[in-house]
Amino acid sequence: MPKDKPTALWRSIHDSLRDDIAQGRYGPGARLPTEAALAARFGVNRHTVRRALAALAEAGTIRTRRGAGVFVAHRPTEYPLGRRVRFHEALRAAGRLPAKDILAIETRSADTAEAAALALAPGAQVHVCDGLSQADGVPVALFRSCFPAVRLPGLPEALARLHSVTAALAEAGIPDYTRASTRLTATAASPTQALHLALAPGAPLLRTVSVNVGPDGSPIEYGRTWFAGDRMTLTVTDD
Repeated sequence: MPKDKPTALWRSIHDSLRDDIAQGRYGPGARLPTEAALAARFGVNRHTVRRALAALAEAGTIRTRRGAGVFVAHRPTEYPLGRRVRFHEALRAAGRLPAKDILAIETRSADTAEAAALALAPGAQVHVCDGLSQADGVPVALFRSCFPAVRLPGLPEALARLHSVTAALAEAGIPDYTRASTRLTATAASPTQALHLALAPGAPLLRTVSVNVGPDGSPIEYGRTWFAGDRMTLTVTDD
């Protein structure tokens, strides 16, 4: 009776690394050891390691970032783009822990797009907030929100203190707001965006451009968000 063929070395390495990931030894977003380190660990050449990594990448288990290394893929987070769904609420509903870092807050003259979206006169003052949103400690989106300064004079201080647009608007006397419009397009990460999101420059992003209105129907936020394309799944809903 012929003997069974031994498992190919690359397949054995593939299975071992897949088990390491499944057992949580390398969690979502974790960087795997270098090809040289893996070759030394398994006692093989780098070509064999490379074939094992290629199979894991083809299955979507890992992702390669040029110049950065090989990382365990993130499970995409579901985010519904509804009329009232808030980012933190959506992440909690998906079983993720949300967090937000405020990168910059300034008050300046509105550009043409900002003034038009917020129904302001050219050159009117707007509060601009730039930030980074995270899920389970992993960066998932960059955002820039613009607000009419004349209606919300104390908003910058509230944003810096509360780190929440919803809470800051509520403190400013706007207890609720809804999404009036959203445009969704694909784009590529700039070097700065890639740095914040821990991506390779040119990595795919999903960009949303939205206008939110207060209870009286007047625009109170013009927002642009850049989501890491491999970490978020956006779903348009009517609610």
